Amino acid sequence: MRIADKWKEYKILDTSCGEKLEEWGGHVLVRPDPQIIWKSPKRSGMWQRADAVYHRSDKGGGQWEYRAKLPQSWQIGYGGLKFNIRPTGFKHTGLFPEQAVNWDFMADKIKNAGREINVLNLFAYTGGATLACANAGASVAHVDASKGMVQWARENAQASNLSDKPIRWLVDDCEKFVRREIRRGRFYDAIVMDPPSYGRGPGGEVWKLEDCIYDLVQTCAGVLSDKPLFFLLNSYTTGLSPSVMAYILKDVLCTKFGGSVTADEIGIPVEATGSVLPCGSTAIWQADVRDKK
Repeated sequence: MRIADKWKEYKILDTSCGEKLEEWGGHVLVRPDPQIIWKSPKRSGMWQRADAVYHRSDKGGGQWEYRAKLPQSWQIGYGGLKFNIRPTGFKHTGLFPEQAVNWDFMADKIKNAGREINVLNLFAYTGGATLACANAGASVAHVDASKGMVQWARENAQASNLSDKPIRWLVDDCEKFVRREIRRGRFYDAIVMDPPSYGRGPGGEVWKLEDCIYDLVQTCAGVLSDKPLFFLLNSYTTGLSPSVMAYILKDVLCTKFGGSVTADEIGIPVEATGSVLPCGSTAIWQADVRDKK
């Protein structure tokens, strides 16, 4: 497992009975997490002093119970990056802290590439990967279908003093955007992809990641440059194991570009126990070192 253990302004304090106790820049939240199937004792005294608790509804969704007055938005930092945190009606806060381990990987690859790197960030959410890549010196196309998420990402870029970096902010369907880029002859040296587990198309059709991921990776391979640097694929889908994602990347990318593939769970340490909470999976294709320039 690859562990995001360099945070100074975010912590998982404890986990038990389907919930995690987190500290976000001094504000303590309790949120549900389906990975937490253990019923261990609650070791932290902060459970009873949490500022807000998210309660799931039997009808789907849920709501926050505020036990203390929280600001509508506040910031936490990672390295030189700043992120605006806001509890939403779907339990999320606008950031997936476990992704920091991937931000560090991408930043290192870009800084040591020895050339200009053009990154495509698909399903880009509030821009964690976008900011990490831009801060490392890359040009980035940030694509998400949600106008609100793209605006949130732009606010994070401003907070991180990255507004003047070469970032294209695009509200678009990711797959359709990639197909248009192929037709336009525009290519990228690196791709980051964080697709949802499921969704619905414009006609109401159900989109399931397990059914669509291979075709999506194949399509995206068509927009890679002649000397791509990396292709990073994230998943929070329990039925899509790291090994399956690695197989797909190897099948689609290694046959065309060579290179190698690694895949693993990513996670965050739990302060109360010293164990690590698994928080999804990442598969990474990367070029051979001798081919990077």
